[in-house]
Amino acid sequence: MSGSIVAAVDGSEQALAAVDWAVDDALRRGAALKIVHVREPWANEYPFHGVAGFSESLSDHCEGVLARARERAIGRAGGREEAPGLTVTTGLVTGTVVERLTDESERADLVVVGSRGMGGFAGLVLGSVGLGLAARAAVPLVVVRGTRREPYDEIVVGFDGSPHSESAVEFAFEEAGLRGARVRAVHAWRPPVFGPPMAGYGAMMTEISDAEAESFRRRLAPWRERHPDVPLAESVVCGHPITVLAEASRTADLVVVGTRGVGEVKGALLGSVSHGVLHRAHCPIAIVRAEKTE
Repeated sequence: MSGSIVAAVDGSEQALAAVDWAVDDALRRGAALKIVHVREPWANEYPFHGVAGFSESLSDHCEGVLARARERAIGRAGGREEAPGLTVTTGLVTGTVVERLTDESERADLVVVGSRGMGGFAGLVLGSVGLGLAARAAVPLVVVRGTRREPYDEIVVGFDGSPHSESAVEFAFEEAGLRGARVRAVHAWRPPVFGPPMAGYGAMMTEISDAEAESFRRRLAPWRERHPDVPLAESVVCGHPITVLAEASRTADLVVVGTRGVGEVKGALLGSVSHGVLHRAHCPIAIVRAEKTE
């Protein structure tokens, strides 16, 4: 396997955590790693409040950000100047962060960012860069959040039958295969709205739940056949998909969702479920766009 992974850095600890994640995945994939920092041309109009080395020139600061990130990557990959099994390059580009990283995604297989960087308000759970890229990246985007922990050997993926969720399932199986982990496919369904209490409500809910589970099993069958060496667990839960996926993320190494799902506005760049999971997951999140069809 080969390809390239882009990790975006801005000097923040969250970005360095993204570098760690990108290094691990690049080694699993046999891919090259490119570390990118975007220099915003108007940034020198503002002081670098709270940033180490703020008295340096903007260019020196940007080069320092890249150098520290490269050193971090090489150290994680093996600790030598030429990291064993991993090619690490850096790129300093100029422009608007989301636009330039979107451009980088056109030449990559995966883009990795931190959940919040120096450009966002400290109180925000997810920075504007992560949200902007989630809506626009040409390849899967991984947003790294949550503290580092021991692996659970489980990849959680939300699946509702939409093209975007099908692409998410394929990505989840790919990641699980590389890690020797299992896939937990999650389908959240919502109960119908009833009027006043009615007889047989419990039995009706059981029938609906059984029907949802059977439909889910049938729709997952092609992936089970395509990836026989990857264990697959199925979870069909009555509840809101954001809440269900956020809870499942507590014991997952990665949560994978599509950019949009069934029932979401067709013209929306990022669906409400993927947006909600980005804010509430307890582990890294992968946002996967549906493959374009001719």
